[in-house]
Amino acid sequence: MVLTTDSQSQGRALSRPFVDVRLPRRFCREDRGAVTVEMVYIVPALFTLVMLLAQATLWWHAAHIAQATTAHALAATRVEDGTVADGQNTAQRVLVQLGRGPLRGVHVYVTRGAERADVRITGTASSVIPFLHLPVRAHAAGPVERFRAVAEVAP
Repeated sequence: MVLTTDSQSQGRALSRPFVDVRLPRRFCREDRGAVTVEMVYIVPALFTLVMLLAQATLWWHAAHIAQATTAHALAATRVEDGTVADGQNTAQRVLVQLGRGPLRGVHVYVTRGAERADVRITGTASSVIPFLHLPVRAHAAGPVERFRAVAEVAP
C-alpha cells in the first residue's frame, strides 16, 4: 500500500490507482531487432551503389583508353607515308602500354583512302557486376596529310 505525503491524508491509502512507471519501458523494448531489419535493407543497397560506382568508373577508364588509342592510331595512319598497317601497329602498341585490363575484346579497324583516314575501336569494359558487359566504342577520323608544292597552293 502506498501512502500519500499530504498533511490531510496522512496515513490513508491513495484513492487513485498506482501507476507503474516501468510500463513505458516495456513498450520501448518492443522495437528490439529494428536496427537489424533496417540493416538488411540498407547494407545490400549500399553495396550495390558502390559496385555500380566502381563499374561506371571502370567503363569510363576503358572508354578513355579506347579514345587515346584511336587518336594515336589516326596520327600514324594519316601522315603522308602512313599505311593501314602503321595504324594497326600503333594501336596495338598503345593498348599494350596503357594496359588491357579495363578494356576487353578489342577490335581495331583502320581505313585509309586518298583523302581521309578513319580509325574505329570497339570492345567491352571489364565487369565488376556479374553479367553486365558495357560496350566501349571510339572513333577518330581526319584528312590524310599531303604536301603540295608552293605553286599548287598559291592562287
